[in-house]
Amino acid sequence: MENWFTLDQIDTDTHIISEYRHWEETHCYLLKGEDRCLLIDTGLGICNISDEVKKLTDKPVIAVATHIHWDHIGGHKYYPDFYAHEAELNWLNGGFPLTMDAIRSMIIDRSDLPKGYDVNTYKLFQGIPTRVLHDGDTIDLGGRVITALHTPGHSPGHLCFWEPQRGYLFTGDLVYKDTLFAYYPSTDPQAYLTSLEKIAILPVKKVFPAHHSLDIQPEILTRMRDAFRQLKDVGNLHHGSGTFDYGDWAIWL
Repeated sequence: MENWFTLDQIDTDTHIISEYRHWEETHCYLLKGEDRCLLIDTGLGICNISDEVKKLTDKPVIAVATHIHWDHIGGHKYYPDFYAHEAELNWLNGGFPLTMDAIRSMIIDRSDLPKGYDVNTYKLFQGIPTRVLHDGDTIDLGGRVITALHTPGHSPGHLCFWEPQRGYLFTGDLVYKDTLFAYYPSTDPQAYLTSLEKIAILPVKKVFPAHHSLDIQPEILTRMRDAFRQLKDVGNLHHGSGTFDYGDWAIWL
C-alpha cells in the first residue's frame, strides 16, 4: 500500500498529508507544537496515516475532525486521544445517516485503491472523544494555540480551525475549490452563510482546505460569502434550488 499518501510542508512545523489517489483528494494537516501535535482530519482510513505522522514527529498527537464524515475520520482509529464537536457525537455512536453500503460505494468511486484492498472490510470509525469541542475552545500545543470555530452548514458540527498567530485557517469542507455540497438533509444552507460571514471577517493569511486544490487565496472567503448572500436575496438559498457555478467553485443546494 505504498504511495497512498503525499507529504507537503507549509512551514517548519506544519505539514500536509494528502490522499490524491481518491477523487476527493483529501488533505490532513499536522501542526507541531512544543509539547504535542494536532492532526486535523485523519483521511479515509484506507491506509495507515499514523505511519506517515511518525515520520514527522515523535510527540504525542491529538486528532480532531473538521466534521464526522468517513473521509475525515478514517484514521481516528490510530488516535485514542481525539476531539469532536458536541453536535456530531451521535454520528460517532451508531447515528450516522448513511448506510455502510453507501459509504463503501463512495470509497471505491473514482479511486485508485491499493492493490489487494478489500472495500468490504471498510468500517466507519466509532468512538468516544476525549474532549468535546464547542465554539471558541482553544487547543494549546505548547507555544502554539489553535481555536475551534463552530461553522455549521456542510454538517451540524462542522469546525474550522483558526491559528491567529500565523493567520492560518483550516476550513474543512466549508471552503474549497470545486463543488461544495449543501444538498444532503444534514446540511443547512442558511447556516452555511452564517458560517461564511463568521470566517470572512478574520485576518486570514492562508487558507487550507480539506479537499482539492491547495492553490487557494483568502479572497475566496469574501467571494463565497457574497455569493451566498446573493442566493439568499433572490430566494435560492435552500435545498433543491440547484447547482450554482462561480468559476473556480460551485455550490450544490
